[in-house]
Amino acid sequence: MTLQPIKRFDLDASIIFADILLPLEPMGLQLEFVKGEGPAIHNPVKDKKGVEALRPVAPEESLGYVMEAIRQVRRELKVPLIGFAGAPFTLASYMIEGGHSRNYLDTKRMMYGAPEVWDLLMTKLVRVLSDYLLAQVKAGAQALQVFDSWIGALSPDDYRRFVFPHMKALFTALRNAGVPLIHFGTGTATLLELQKEAGGT
Repeated sequence: MTLQPIKRFDLDASIIFADILLPLEPMGLQLEFVKGEGPAIHNPVKDKKGVEALRPVAPEESLGYVMEAIRQVRRELKVPLIGFAGAPFTLASYMIEGGHSRNYLDTKRMMYGAPEVWDLLMTKLVRVLSDYLLAQVKAGAQALQVFDSWIGALSPDDYRRFVFPHMKALFTALRNAGVPLIHFGTGTATLLELQKEAGGT
């Protein structure tokens, strides 16, 4: 999937093909991709106990196949390779909702009703994702993209309170990699300035 477009088209970069939910399994979640429905998490995180039970991740051990894919792809590429991961809010939403959601009710219930639990979850995700992305650079990725596919569900005020500090922490950690950082989201017309302030381009 990563090499095929490069072989067919005159593109100036390639991106590693790795599902954004891959870090969730080594954290302790039971993830299944259901035909016709998409990802399903059978033990979603609903409370402080669930967040505290989440495990740290050693990316070279638990996600070593991604790093090996990066090393193999780099040997074939003549253009830069972009490493890739989902953003903390989007992953947290999957973890709480148990899959895709239209309204993110459970996610917002935790944000508003238990902000200390929310912050603990996001802090854990920042650590996992920063380690994962830095490992991708070590394996050969020459730029990094953080993809926030669900962030458009939030207002600017909610983004600043519940997401901004964690995104800033993530991009601060990633700056140590010394590679370009891409901060991408969908439905973010009202959030672009905040995203820019948080980090990346």
